[in-house]
Amino acid sequence: MALRPSGFPKARRQLLRHLEDPRAPLREKTGLDNQAGLDRLASHLRAAEMYWVAADMAALAVSSGSQLAAVRWATADRPSPCGLLWWDGGIGSVDFQGTPLPVDGVTWGPAPDETCAVSWLVDRRRLADAATTTGYELVVEGVPPLVPMWSASLPVTADPVSMAELPPEAPTTAVGALAAAWLLMQQPMLIDRTHHRADGPTRRAHARDGLPDPEVTVVDLRRQYVPQDQDPDANEGEGRRYRHRWVVSGHWRNQACGPELSERRQTWIPSYVKGPEGAPLLSTERVNVWRR
Repeated sequence: MALRPSGFPKARRQLLRHLEDPRAPLREKTGLDNQAGLDRLASHLRAAEMYWVAADMAALAVSSGSQLAAVRWATADRPSPCGLLWWDGGIGSVDFQGTPLPVDGVTWGPAPDETCAVSWLVDRRRLADAATTTGYELVVEGVPPLVPMWSASLPVTADPVSMAELPPEAPTTAVGALAAAWLLMQQPMLIDRTHHRADGPTRRAHARDGLPDPEVTVVDLRRQYVPQDQDPDANEGEGRRYRHRWVVSGHWRNQACGPELSERRQTWIPSYVKGPEGAPLLSTERVNVWRR
């Protein structure tokens, strides 16, 4: 059964228990050089706000993320300083013994060197299936439900960093999708947010462990789609005339924002139809644009 929002807090707590137990296989089978990274992951999980990204939203994040040439990883660009995000259905892939596994989750938070530490997680069930096909035996009882598979420190800078400058071993699709999701989650016209509380036993268990009352933010695309037959930002000159309408694909725009529009932020502009109302459409496809 796929992980649902209601089960997310419990899965986080179980991963924390493995990270905090020095006798757990996750600790014993990890080299000394990576123990500090596991400590940092545990710290991020304790403070993380939890996000569960629905399949439609995940698909848009993957698609739009592939169009991002450069990204900022600063705290102001994240939906929260520390986070734990789950992709419904998985995205991209990481390598396990030569077998590509979809990335199911990701954590982020500050690192001591003032970078953004990111860890990619895979559902234990995927790992068990892959182990079977590659000749390995996975002792499920010794593995947390969310398995850390890859981590990196991403630079925190005032200006965007080129995606081409990321570590060569980085799961490119997953990195781009994460950056896109952060940006899309700051556009309320595109997304719906709903909040899910964990059940009573899980909340009490979190309280005993000194964790905040668990709440999961479910992020999905808005369902109020309204066909729109003109560019919402059109400001054409009086001398310009068009004889047809055409589809403008979704794209990123470096849009002014903040106090007195003094800042810039990458903003996703959904597909729309451009051109004079009533003119022939050069594409027969129907285009829906997200708006309030």
